[in-house]
Amino acid sequence: MPPNTTASTGQQPGKSGRKKGRRARLFVLVLVLAVLAGVTGGAYWSISTVRASFPQTKGSITLDGLSGPVDVKRDGYGIPQIYASSDEDLFMAQGYVQAQDRFYEMDVRRHMTSGRLSEMFGKSQVDNDEFLRTLGWDRIAEQEYDKTLSASTKKYLQAYAKGVNAYLAGKGSKDISLEYAALGFTNDYKPQKWTPVDSIAWLKAMAWDLRGNMQDEIDRALMTSRLGPKEIADLYPQYPYSRNKAIVQTGRYDELTKAFQPGGSASTAGSSTGSANGSTGASTGTASGPSGSGTASLQSQLSGLQKVLDGLPTAVGVNGNGIGSNSWVVAGKHTITGKPLLANDPHLSASLPSVWYQMGLHCRSVSSTCQFDVSGYTFAGMPGVIIGHNQNISWGMTNSGVDVTDLYLEKLSGDGYLLDGKTVPFKTREETIAVAGGTSKKIVVRETNNGPLLSDRSSELVKVGKKATVDTAAPDRGDGYGISLRWTALDPGTSMDAVFAMDKAANWNDFRAAAALFDVPSQNLVYADTKDHIGYTLPGKIPTRAKGYDGSVPAPGWDSRSRWTGYIDEDELPYEYDPARGYIVTANQAVVDKDKYPYTLTTDWGYGARSQRITDLIQSKIDGGGKISTEDMRQMQLDNSSEIAKLLVPKLLKIDIEDEDVREAQELLEGWDYTQDADSAAAAYFNSVWRNILKLAFGNKLPKELRVKGQCLYVDPVNTTGPADEAENVRECGEREAEQAQPDGGDRWFEVVRVLMDDDDSDWWSTPKSGTRPGATDRDQLFKRAMIDARWELTAKLGKDIDTWSWGRLHRLFLKNQTLGTAGPGFLQYVLNRGPWKLSGGEGTVNATGWNAAGGYGVVWVPSMRMVVNLGDLDKSKWINLTGASGHAYNAHYTDQTDKWADGELLDWSFSDDAVTKSTSDTLVLKP
Repeated sequence: MPPNTTASTGQQPGKSGRKKGRRARLFVLVLVLAVLAGVTGGAYWSISTVRASFPQTKGSITLDGLSGPVDVKRDGYGIPQIYASSDEDLFMAQGYVQAQDRFYEMDVRRHMTSGRLSEMFGKSQVDNDEFLRTLGWDRIAEQEYDKTLSASTKKYLQAYAKGVNAYLAGKGSKDISLEYAALGFTNDYKPQKWTPVDSIAWLKAMAWDLRGNMQDEIDRALMTSRLGPKEIADLYPQYPYSRNKAIVQTGRYDELTKAFQPGGSASTAGSSTGSANGSTGASTGTASGPSGSGTASLQSQLSGLQKVLDGLPTAVGVNGNGIGSNSWVVAGKHTITGKPLLANDPHLSASLPSVWYQMGLHCRSVSSTCQFDVSGYTFAGMPGVIIGHNQNISWGMTNSGVDVTDLYLEKLSGDGYLLDGKTVPFKTREETIAVAGGTSKKIVVRETNNGPLLSDRSSELVKVGKKATVDTAAPDRGDGYGISLRWTALDPGTSMDAVFAMDKAANWNDFRAAAALFDVPSQNLVYADTKDHIGYTLPGKIPTRAKGYDGSVPAPGWDSRSRWTGYIDEDELPYEYDPARGYIVTANQAVVDKDKYPYTLTTDWGYGARSQRITDLIQSKIDGGGKISTEDMRQMQLDNSSEIAKLLVPKLLKIDIEDEDVREAQELLEGWDYTQDADSAAAAYFNSVWRNILKLAFGNKLPKELRVKGQCLYVDPVNTTGPADEAENVRECGEREAEQAQPDGGDRWFEVVRVLMDDDDSDWWSTPKSGTRPGATDRDQLFKRAMIDARWELTAKLGKDIDTWSWGRLHRLFLKNQTLGTAGPGFLQYVLNRGPWKLSGGEGTVNATGWNAAGGYGVVWVPSMRMVVNLGDLDKSKWINLTGASGHAYNAHYTDQTDKWADGELLDWSFSDDAVTKSTSDTLVLKP
């Protein structure tokens, strides 16, 4: 039975001053406020410094190292299209142009990926640097550059770095960006030259935020302090394969040939290319925790680890939580043009500038010496195009969510760690962290055979490891227990090779060969080409595990049987080519039905609310005899329909409400079409009811490590049961950052509630009385309480008059510069930040403007860009970015796309020479 809880107010004793919130810990710049407070300083900034860093976009610039002239044509939104006559010139120009617009962003990113944030921002970042040094992203990137990447990829990376450094040459801080001018008041930091490894390391940061189920692995283990196996299973229900279709619907696994055989009209065209990805071993076992490790030990260790993770800056996601994306492709037989349409909108953290950078890379004449004609989205700091199209094909990406990380509980001693009854010495290295304005710090990184010891980066973890209670079957305590990480991205890979190979691919076989190189992070790749073919492939280095281990919970590091047994062979990974249904949808749902595939890809798929809604929208158009247009694809991207509202509202309307004010709010739901538009009062009230249902039924019963920091409850002491009695209960306050807390309200929680709906008397529906608010012992009583709580919550937030309520007033997007605009002084935040925007959409919705139900209604992640590619006429494709091309505050292109993005508009996407020429506003010629 879930533990009883009652609400309490106030802050957690002793905790409020001990640890600042995540945002307050990120990039704190001391002393700037005093320097910038004066009127004179502000005037100097507004006139001189702000404009000094704006890029030159007209005329000509001479760059040493070019072999010929390069044209940089920018449209009215500052989006560059680059024209060159050699690959090296093309990527050198790309480096130069991206540095013009975004070098400060690039510089911060490389300091994050290499664990060197303290060099820029001082001692506040030492803890983050220690953790990032322990992961060692830059070390792995160096190994990739030295050992695994192709000669051509190295050549492109070198050319890109040459372009970035050409931009930096001879420039002072204020000539590069406003932020450097701010840093100059307290720090003598000067940007260093760019290197090829700086570009490669960014892929590691992306992989970290898209790493799969590590957060679920931690949460499940933390739940064991207050919930039993049955309750935890309730909160992680089985994927609803019969209701929400998997991505690959026609495949089967042929046990005779040991190969995955897609169905559809052209399955023979999908033969695998490239080399095998390692040995195989079926992972068919059930979830298994550390044998004899002890719940208390694991819970204590993971609680400390979670606190470390909460403090890390994000690269592209919300520290691994809430990461989604939509991508789908429709074959020509269902489109107006008779050729495929492909849509993509990755859901990532909102950042300013956007994580994406739009551009085109064009060889004036495609040949062996100049091989690219590609346009799309890339990351500032990385050559090539990540998502987009070339003259023949288009592709999109969504996070596959496959499990490529495992946590291991390690038995440590002074001499090493235990493995199969023997002590094995650690692999160690020493790292020196330079600190701006302070003394450098040295750390020792220790690694086991599974990977780096994350627990070394927290004094709290060391302490609880020594005190942890364990079962007698576990190894002796000794100096305690630690936690190590096994992760595919900590091995050298070839993902950078994959970027250029995809950019050049001319057909399905080329694309599959390119995808095979994309080992980390594992992504769902959708494909379309001008010959009217569509496809899907799952690339990635995906581990196999021994029977009894499925990666859902931490494993015992002292037992070698818990180690990975190999990787799934490339030719056994799921894919689909020209399926008979004529479309493919990926939105983080299950890749393939578990009964059709012998390997466990993950135990933690997204639950398919978005993917099935997209599928239904496509199928309804087809069933109605219609043809799908580019505009139809755009409208699908903006679909605001709430799937959980469709389930709950009919029940909510049947509940008898006595209070007139609450009944007035209930009446908002009558006739509501479940669409979460920004101006909808019904959407505001329903989402508040949903939030309160989750809080009452589940949130108040979770352990403190999962609840929002500072939100306090009186709860039963651990390992006891009985009625909530404040005289006997203990006061516990949440410990997790609001954007990371549970229940977050995503589609897993949709499924939790859906499964429990028919069990009116489930213990989950029980909640105690609080003040004048009634308690509940069944589902409808809890729903009634949630409706009451929601009415008065919105009264406090939006006013008593429900005619003034709207979802957009609650659901707002603030765009914050991810460094000084996040935690710098007020003046800088005013200069660098923008917003708010009142947004439509919501959690688990196709228009996925995500919010965390435990933490509040504010927008946490967004469709970071949207695109629709028309393979019948590439110049009729459409795209939009969250912000703009520029990273310079007050530049015209800082946030010039955001209003249109918020309204769901798309911009014209010129590709052909004629279309680009017509849309060009500024032309810059780079001369050798």
